[in-house]
Amino acid sequence: MLPKFSSRAFLAPMAGVSDPALRLQCKQMGAGLVVTEFTNIHSIIAKEKQFKENMQTIQEFIEFSEEERPLSVQLFGSDLTALEKAAKIVEPYFDIIDYNMGCPAPHVTKQMAGGALLQEVNLTQQIFQTLVNAVKKPVTLKIRSGVTDASKFLFREIAEIAEDEGIQMITFHPRTVSQGYSGHSDWSMIKELKEVSSIPIVGNGDIVTPEDAKIMIDETNCDYVMIGRGAMGNPFLFEQINDYLKTNSYKEYSFKDKLDSFFDYLHLSTKYKIKFANIKSQAMRFTKGMNGGSKMRLKITLSKDIIELEKIMNDAYLQS
Repeated sequence: MLPKFSSRAFLAPMAGVSDPALRLQCKQMGAGLVVTEFTNIHSIIAKEKQFKENMQTIQEFIEFSEEERPLSVQLFGSDLTALEKAAKIVEPYFDIIDYNMGCPAPHVTKQMAGGALLQEVNLTQQIFQTLVNAVKKPVTLKIRSGVTDASKFLFREIAEIAEDEGIQMITFHPRTVSQGYSGHSDWSMIKELKEVSSIPIVGNGDIVTPEDAKIMIDETNCDYVMIGRGAMGNPFLFEQINDYLKTNSYKEYSFKDKLDSFFDYLHLSTKYKIKFANIKSQAMRFTKGMNGGSKMRLKITLSKDIIELEKIMNDAYLQS
């Protein structure tokens, strides 16, 4: 059984972006579900062995906090034995096990993982069976429409198999793997998938405003929406979407609010082992669209530590 979600807007897993501090922030701003950055099944197994020897748990590797719940962990990798083992390792800590069949990054698709699996019907079926049989927690799936434009309807068969094998929810990003993040996602495909599915469908792709979220829900009838790049440096989007869906209006936030929000993020980040390079990237996202933003981003790039970074952001705050 899927947990109960507090809202229809979810935060997408994004490598180097959806760290535990940003996830918690989005959760506090009204995200109904947050998902960890996708994690290689072989890394989970290797780390677990190491942690056992030091009397630690996998939480040292995939950091999270109880306040994020319901929390989904996203796995990738297609070795069935490793998949079963990794799923069992993470199961006690998470509410949902999500499987990635959407990542378009070449270093992932080369390993017969992520979006490349859309072409492998038999292997995909075995993956779903393995996961669903390995754990008692609900298993969900993230897919793209296909691999190339010529195979952009692969999602139809994969979604059908997923449902038959006991996958409980599908997040669908209707772009092909070869598209990456270019062009537009084809929301009519989400509508098509929703019409033939009896499990919840999460629409994903190109939601950057509350209006986008409402249009996607109205046009496709999807159960939930997942926001990735639109939430970068903008955790307010979840609250805005929730308000807009309920009341047709929402609060606008200023750049000062955005900077405030970055300081909240910075404060949360001290509790986790987040790389400084990732924190700098987050700082850049929070300054998007600001007056003098490009100069500021140059300063951020050159900053050497948190103290320097905080000073740059403080100066920006006083100027805004």
